[in-house]
Amino acid sequence: MSLCTVLFLASIALGQAAYLDKKEVTSTSTSTSVPQYFQTSPEIYAGPTQTGAAPFLAATNPAPFGATRSFVANAPLETALPIAGNAQNASIFHLMGQLSPYFPNPEHGSRYPTSGAGASKFGVALASQINAGTAGNFTGALSFLNSWSYKLGSEILVPVGRQELFDSGVLHYYDYGHLYNTSTKIIARTTTQDRMLKSAEYFMAGFFGLEWTNNATLELIIEQPNFNNSLAGYFQCNNSNAAVNAGGNNASTVWENIYLQNATKRLQALSPNFKLNVSDVYNMQTLCPYETVAFGYSAFCDLFTYEEWQDFEYSIDLSFAGNNYFQSPTGRAVGIGYVEEILARLQHHVLTTTGTQANLTLDGNERTFPLNQTLYFDFSHDTNMAAILTAFGLTQFAPVLPSSGPPASSRSLIVSHLQPFGARVDIEIISAPNPVAANRTAASTNCYTQGPATSYIHFIINQRTLPLGLSFPACGNRTDGWCELNTFLQIQNASLAEAQYDYSCNGYVWHSFPHVVPTRDGRWRARDLRELTSMLI
Repeated sequence: MSLCTVLFLASIALGQAAYLDKKEVTSTSTSTSVPQYFQTSPEIYAGPTQTGAAPFLAATNPAPFGATRSFVANAPLETALPIAGNAQNASIFHLMGQLSPYFPNPEHGSRYPTSGAGASKFGVALASQINAGTAGNFTGALSFLNSWSYKLGSEILVPVGRQELFDSGVLHYYDYGHLYNTSTKIIARTTTQDRMLKSAEYFMAGFFGLEWTNNATLELIIEQPNFNNSLAGYFQCNNSNAAVNAGGNNASTVWENIYLQNATKRLQALSPNFKLNVSDVYNMQTLCPYETVAFGYSAFCDLFTYEEWQDFEYSIDLSFAGNNYFQSPTGRAVGIGYVEEILARLQHHVLTTTGTQANLTLDGNERTFPLNQTLYFDFSHDTNMAAILTAFGLTQFAPVLPSSGPPASSRSLIVSHLQPFGARVDIEIISAPNPVAANRTAASTNCYTQGPATSYIHFIINQRTLPLGLSFPACGNRTDGWCELNTFLQIQNASLAEAQYDYSCNGYVWHSFPHVVPTRDGRWRARDLRELTSMLI
């Protein structure tokens, strides 16, 4: 691509994005209470502290560099494991869906399992049988279980999760530091959940440095039932937590019972006193990423072949497709509150009314919903980020995934590429003095065409452009993946109605159904619900 200088006006980051001048720091300790040799703030005899110019890599980076570019592996985790059938020397840690440690794709950071997750269930089941004297004598590759016990925590960030968010802050500083107005103190938003707060704090430390509180204030939105919160939209969407939205889990279970048959038999032969079922084996597979990010290594990882790890990835894709993306009857509704907020920011107004889970108390006040920032940082969960992409109507992720196995053709919805641990969605607003050429791949191409000043919107997911034209034909077939901002706003005018928020979240009391129900556009109609109810009664 030829290098064209285009002016970036602002960046709106979900999951993240800032440079800072050195400012006066209020001491947390005084010289009268702390000896000088223990005093770190304010700094004494600090030496030269001149700050250089802020970088703007988002505008100056000449990448991509082609196939000869160098590769730097994830660290400090031990991921170089001998996996049977891995002929391409590929990383199984890129096949673990939302449990994958962050990597740039060809949310909060890595964490312990959520309470009651499958990983903990295996630990409980094994301990129960050991205590009852009915388990033990594991052999071969499972012999480590003779002395193994479940030692994971719950919910909070693990050390590499803190690093992922700090590194993300550093990366976004390089990309967007030039945009930060050093005379301002910005508002960044997260939720009250511990890992969400810590994710935001580590990101801010990476972006601004340890004294980030001089440059940003965190706004904590309550993450509990009965509180409106666009960063955790499922709490105010009752049907998203009901059986009707379990289609993804159901489809994943169908697939698990297909692809884990051989693994269950193979591992059962090494476990004479512990009866393993497919659910146990799947829970053992989830222990690999959780233990790796918690302890640096897990003996569960090389129990499975490379093909079984590819199949594991697909099981998570099925779960997200049916629970959060376009096969979910509530996917659009869960994410629509954040879309409503983005549109308000882009059109420079607070919310005066809402038909979603957006928090009107906060979003109706410029003090808590500022409109004059050049950078906005919001922190959310993996499933909520998936619902937001759905609510935007990014139908390139809508093709139905069959529970019988991966489709023959390539699929766009791969959760490890979209929502790994530490995932980020950057939304750039770009201003140009003239319309920017849609195809600038030739070195001789003129960057601009004739016409007035034009603004564009650019979505980046995990450091890779999301081509908006694939979902919105009106955006055109642009090689940069951008869309004219006015066109994008016209498209999004219909997003609130398409989400059918109240109907999707609080409508019919539906019955459970055994498999994923495909809806290509993520919307339900009354006819769909009548047919579904009729089929199940």
